Amino acid sequence: MAEFDEDVVIIGSGFGGSVAALRLAEKGYGVRVFEAGRRFEDEDFAKTNWNLRRYLWAPALGCFGIQRIHRLPHVMILAGAGVGGGSLNYANTLYEPGAAFFEDSQWRGIADWEVELSPHYQTAKRMLGVVEHYPHTGPVERIMAGAADDLGVGETFRHAPVGVWFGKPGEKTPDPFFGGEGPERTGCTLCGNCMVGCRVGAKNTLMKNYLALAERRGAVIEPLRTVTDVRELPDGGFRVTTERSGAWFLRARRTVTAEQVVLAAGTWGTQQLLHRMKASGALPHISDAVGRLTRTNSEALDGAVAVKVPDSLQLAKGVAITTSFHVDDRTHVENVRYGPGSNLMGALATALVPGDRRLAARWGSLLGRVLRSPVRQWRLASLRRWSERGIIALVMQTADNSLTLSLRRRLGRLVMTSTQGHGEPNPSHLPEAHRAASAIAARIESVGGVAAEPRGSWPEVFGIPLTAHFLGGAVISASPADGVIDPFHRVWGHAGLHIVDGAAVPANPGVNPSLTITALAERALSHWPYRGGEDRRPAQDEVGD
Repeated sequence: MAEFDEDVVIIGSGFGGSVAALRLAEKGYGVRVFEAGRRFEDEDFAKTNWNLRRYLWAPALGCFGIQRIHRLPHVMILAGAGVGGGSLNYANTLYEPGAAFFEDSQWRGIADWEVELSPHYQTAKRMLGVVEHYPHTGPVERIMAGAADDLGVGETFRHAPVGVWFGKPGEKTPDPFFGGEGPERTGCTLCGNCMVGCRVGAKNTLMKNYLALAERRGAVIEPLRTVTDVRELPDGGFRVTTERSGAWFLRARRTVTAEQVVLAAGTWGTQQLLHRMKASGALPHISDAVGRLTRTNSEALDGAVAVKVPDSLQLAKGVAITTSFHVDDRTHVENVRYGPGSNLMGALATALVPGDRRLAARWGSLLGRVLRSPVRQWRLASLRRWSERGIIALVMQTADNSLTLSLRRRLGRLVMTSTQGHGEPNPSHLPEAHRAASAIAARIESVGGVAAEPRGSWPEVFGIPLTAHFLGGAVISASPADGVIDPFHRVWGHAGLHIVDGAAVPANPGVNPSLTITALAERALSHWPYRGGEDRRPAQDEVGD
């Protein structure tokens, strides 16, 4: 039998990779996790997102932060970086999706997924420390409730389920979740900077649960290692090559072998590797369906902002997302905030323009607004106290739209590109988001006694939506003709390679997907045998028999 350096190599340490690290360590496997980003202690996070070196991920420029930004022709993507992946900069919001997600045609014939995943959602909630209803009500929560009433959907308003240790604000306490086995925690101070990185220690990042427990059981995490090659060996197993993240020279390239590999590098990272390894012949049996059914959660990031608000309004106080409502049966709206001083993302905001017009008409509408009220528009666009003057509206849909990703050569390099895919065209704007932003602006005016306007984003002016929830492209399927992985998350044609991150998600959940990625990973790992035990999963040629 071949000898390997590791039983399992896991690529990425986000929601899927962290589940794999813990559950496989518990089952006796030797586990090594490679993470492209750096490791953060609470005090290492930026105080505000103006500290670019600690906030943005651009390693070639010396920025080793938590916020990745990627761009495709049809979408701009916000993602996470660092040990703990997207949990470092996500909004700690942990909804279960509705029935439409589980009944999507891509996978509904495989299992009753709502029933199948139910116990794994419960495990994920326990591990992530979900508080089912955000426990505080302030001006933002009242504004959102009022906007829902104004839109005639007040009955859908609710406080969000969040993964935060509230405890006593600012007070340290021994681990309250895992019988003292986890790290000590500090009660949430409602500083609003969840998405810049929680310096308090209240946010239930993966370093506070799955990864901390995995390391206690022997899993090894290597930060600042970017995987550049995954190659199946002739006699089984894989060779994984890594190099130092962001290195211009002195790349410190290393190779390890592993009996099995788990891909959990986030949808962007996992798709990059799959496309490149298929094109190079390193993983020749990857399905031709790779890149299909790439989803954006049919998402838009709009909002509302005032020129000035009274200090009493405190729009920036609270955790990142606290409430939501449904504009219609497929459109979900959440409020989003950054804390005081974290105004950088306001640079993406601009006046809300009609998205159903051609590019020249959208620019004409924008210029018309500026010319009619230049001083007002200048003050609205100001980044000064931006996070304290407005509310971001994160809008998500269960609509069946998708992109297809592939590689193309540009300036001598292979890069990912996108085309419209299955279903409706991926939207460049959402009319429902515009309605919600307008209703929120009206409520800011009525509650705060100040003039406010709905706001869109600069990418939307160019017909390119923003998404913080990039999903799919290597989805669960009944056969390799229809997707990249089987129902047990094994890559078709490469059964020792597994995918347990957002790339596996087959449909738009219409809510924040982190809980679903975690539950899917919990289910997939529950089917792994203990090290040396009998594998009861059917062979790939028997799946569906």
